[in-house]
Amino acid sequence: MKQYDIIIVTGDYYVDHPLSVAGILVKVLEDKGYTVGIIEKPDWKTDKDFLKLGAPRLFFGVTSGAVDSMLSNYTPLKKKRSEDKNSPYDSGIPDRAVIVYCNKLRQLFKSSKIVIGGIEASMRRFTHYDYWDNAVRKSILLDSRADILVYGSGEYQIAKIAEKLNDYKNLDDIEGTCIISKEVPKDFTILPSHEAVSADKKIFCKMQVMFSNCDNLAQKTGDRYVLQHKMHDYTAKELDYVYGLNYSRDIPKTMPEFKMVQFSVVTHRGCIGDCNFCSLALHQGNKIISRSEGSILKEIESLTKHKDFKGYIDDLGGPSANMYGMDCGSCKDSACITCQNLDKSHSKLISLLRKARKIKGIKKIFVRSGVRYDLALASEEYIKELSEHHISGCLKIAPEHFSKDVLKLMNKGTGDFLKFKSTFEKHNKEKRQSLKYYLMTAHPGSTMGHAKHLASEMKKLNNVESVQIFTPTPMTVSTCMYYTGLDPNTLETVYVPYTYNEKKKQKNILFGS
Repeated sequence: MKQYDIIIVTGDYYVDHPLSVAGILVKVLEDKGYTVGIIEKPDWKTDKDFLKLGAPRLFFGVTSGAVDSMLSNYTPLKKKRSEDKNSPYDSGIPDRAVIVYCNKLRQLFKSSKIVIGGIEASMRRFTHYDYWDNAVRKSILLDSRADILVYGSGEYQIAKIAEKLNDYKNLDDIEGTCIISKEVPKDFTILPSHEAVSADKKIFCKMQVMFSNCDNLAQKTGDRYVLQHKMHDYTAKELDYVYGLNYSRDIPKTMPEFKMVQFSVVTHRGCIGDCNFCSLALHQGNKIISRSEGSILKEIESLTKHKDFKGYIDDLGGPSANMYGMDCGSCKDSACITCQNLDKSHSKLISLLRKARKIKGIKKIFVRSGVRYDLALASEEYIKELSEHHISGCLKIAPEHFSKDVLKLMNKGTGDFLKFKSTFEKHNKEKRQSLKYYLMTAHPGSTMGHAKHLASEMKKLNNVESVQIFTPTPMTVSTCMYYTGLDPNTLETVYVPYTYNEKKKQKNILFGS
């Protein structure tokens, strides 16, 4: 049997595509000269799938995939998605997939190194409140018995880990990773211990406001510490390299949904929105790193030569499409969306869009990622550009709510929604293009009165795409509010709709039932 240098175990099917978690890691590692094996969606109830490639020379890389396994398997009201009468869905992965996969590997390959990463590992790297257990859990690094955890986007880290293990070096100083240690280095900030935050909700809040990707952090659990090495500062050059690799973009039959994004192009990473309910700030980071214009145009040009390409770019963007070019870096922690130094002219993005449209073989470039309307308001020229060339019937935006009190607790509401709506409609009336809205209810701070207010505002909208019930996910500020009933920044009491009955009522009110 051939021995691979690295074996990736993933809860997703593998796709040779830059939107596939495993797809990117495999491409980067192979480009560095390593051989990589893939075990996709293994049957965790037996040993067979885990044994089929043998032991790797360097390490196993384990991820649940692009989504936390608990979010994949349960609705916001903790019902199994596989038993949902309205929309049954079976993810094919176990609950707490990272832990399950790692414990299976540790049982079968006792001497092999195990590296964990992806959103499930990234957002559980320290003590966290787990909504599905309704309990405070320790770091997933301890529960999984892995050797090292990669948080955030992991191309730099995975390549560095492979390099160090290949050279028989230890793994104790890699940016963007967490390890277990008996001691704390001098330049680390110490978080409250697992035991302390488990016993006192105010101390849990103290821990929450100390979370940052920009610092070396340490947290004690028992007689050991989880050490976080600050995040690697990715550069445009590094992103150009990652997305410039030769992905086949051929979609396997196991992943038909990837057909919708087969010819999507990523323009940037990170998000400067800092929404309290979102995990992006502590995963990808709260700074924008934009690819170079030349790299993006080169990728689009290469797509026109793909055997399946029909002239349409499925999506051009990132977490919010119009944050491209808003790289700042003047602040330590983030290029805040309200920062006076932030270039909100959209000039770099407008330039990119105009040049991309001129590439031979391009019929239309769609922007389906959604935009931050508060940022878009700074440039009517951009709104006009989008409307005339890059919308397919509708444009996604996420007001989330219309109550100032709730929006404040979400850390949203910085833009004038009605002004944006009016500006958009001015440029789209004759084109018969519309806005598509995403909203949320039952977020901390949301009372039945707030739900009724949201319902009255919804009646004025014609195209509400989705209304979701807030789901607490690990390490976010909103989840801290949900668990503690406190605003972690002020320690003021926050109303929280805890019961399933009230959550359902808040959603039902929105639809008049």
